[in-house]
Amino acid sequence: MTDLILASGSQIRAALLRNAGLAIETQPARVDEEAIRAALQAEGASPRDIADALAEAKAAKVSARHPGTMVLGADQVLECEGRLFSKPESIEEARAQLSDLRGRSHRLLSAAVVFRDGEPLWRHVGTVRLTMRSFSDDYLDAYLARNWDSVRHSVGAYKLEEEGVRLMSRIEGDYFNVLGLPLLELLTWLSVRGDIAS
Repeated sequence: MTDLILASGSQIRAALLRNAGLAIETQPARVDEEAIRAALQAEGASPRDIADALAEAKAAKVSARHPGTMVLGADQVLECEGRLFSKPESIEEARAQLSDLRGRSHRLLSAAVVFRDGEPLWRHVGTVRLTMRSFSDDYLDAYLARNWDSVRHSVGAYKLEEEGVRLMSRIEGDYFNVLGLPLLELLTWLSVRGDIAS
């Protein structure tokens, strides 16, 4: 077991860590994600670097308030043919995003960064490639009517652990990265360090 602060309010990330036997507390980081994302995009940063920078900003912010404690920041970016997608702000935006992704492949990049005493100790960005099937407009409308309250907080307007899995025809990569955390790599690093039993 290890003492770890998750710099996020994500219930799924917290559940993944606790289910793996880690002793954690959660403390959402208050960072302006849109401003960071926009600045990095203006500089031509890659989706991978944007995901990493967002995770780092969260870890750094919470780490500054908790000396001596390991802090995990995490973020996820969805990229499709060079375009980055954010969490939809309305059901209309969710419909537009899913219409754009329909019948195409996209990537989810899940970044994690661990800080202690204001310094980064470890970082990793996991990538998953997903292909959406060509579902009908009627199905799309019904899907959003049933699931909007849940998927409004998810990039791409879907959750694979819920009905969103029906939108997909193919998934290539680690399922934990789909859920927003490169869990296996994090656990391996903690094990090698001796923070958790191996």
